[in-house]
Amino acid sequence: MAKSSFPGLKTSGGLLPKLIGTGVAIALLVLVVKHPADAATWAKNLAGMAGDVIDGLVSFFRQVGN
Repeated sequence: MAKSSFPGLKTSGGLLPKLIGTGVAIALLVLVVKHPADAATWAKNLAGMAGDVIDGLVSFFRQVGN
């Protein structure tokens, strides 16, 4: 049976990227379990920064369009 994949998307990787991804996931899980208040504060700050970035991009494209 043929593998389904998207053009330009690598569906498999080496061992090192998988280990790094697993390590990051475990670290985030431990952070949320041991320090939930800090994790919530960081998530809120990240969401706020993402909103600021989007607002900045919208402002930039509106100015370029004029």
